[in-house]
Amino acid sequence: MGKIYDLIILGAGPAGLAAGIYAGRDRLDTLIIEKGQDGGQIAITNEIENYPGSKLEGESGPSLIARMTAQVEKFGAQRESDTIKSVELDGDVKTLHGTKGDYQAKAVILALGAHPRPIGCKNEEKFVGRGISFCATCDAGFFEDFEVYVVGGGNSAVEEAMYLTHYARKVTVIHRRDALRADELVQEKAFKTPKLEFMWNSVVEEVDGDDLLNKMIVKNTKTGELTTIEADPEDGLFGLFGFIGYLPNTDVVKGAVELDERGYIPTDADMATNVPGVFAAGDVRPKSLRQVVTAAADGAIAAKAAYRYIDSLK
Repeated sequence: MGKIYDLIILGAGPAGLAAGIYAGRDRLDTLIIEKGQDGGQIAITNEIENYPGSKLEGESGPSLIARMTAQVEKFGAQRESDTIKSVELDGDVKTLHGTKGDYQAKAVILALGAHPRPIGCKNEEKFVGRGISFCATCDAGFFEDFEVYVVGGGNSAVEEAMYLTHYARKVTVIHRRDALRADELVQEKAFKTPKLEFMWNSVVEEVDGDDLLNKMIVKNTKTGELTTIEADPEDGLFGLFGFIGYLPNTDVVKGAVELDERGYIPTDADMATNVPGVFAAGDVRPKSLRQVVTAAADGAIAAKAAYRYIDSLK
């Protein structure tokens, strides 16, 4: 049998990194496993204004995460880049099966995060990466001086739409209701933003094009009227960005821990799941506010609870 860690943290978003900081400070032998880049969704966020202690000017998702990662390194958590394919979480030793090998620990924190919810229109899969995107920071530059549409009405949709106005010649927010769900402060800023327009009571029914996205059909949610939108012939394409929420990354733990009807991992106030020694933190939990600050708080609580659980095994 190989090494058995005190704690394995699966995921290096704000929740996983915060857990790594607290676990390291408690001198737990900790391993953080992340299949991609640190930061999760926040790593592709252009501007951070509401995280306590963040820089007043010029704070971005990557800059905040870089400091969190440095803190994790300072307190000694080990790192591994791998994709976990299956898990065995019952018993005193938990086993995670990855593409590079198996990892074992006395306790596990599932900081698996979430991924963008699809727009839900016909032909969507065909045009992801060919006009459809879910990351303004990643892909805004591809639409310099083009027209862009953003689906959604919450904070993320409106904030990313404002960011896109720095690149596109016009940005239109498509929202299924007649009022935004974004915070009042965000709305006030949006309505004053040049090049930003709104298409109310509308949903995207279908997208089309030859090789690139250049046509879509939008349905009015009140009248049922269908409107066809086509790219300017000189452009040949337009951008369509989806920001309508997220889906939890819990496929790998189905059957191993309890999931709710939406696929999230329920926990108690100490982030404990229904399996002893297994905790969940961040966007993978059902919660009313999905922000960096709540994810970090979850991670800290989970790490302290894991410490107490591991101590109880002695």
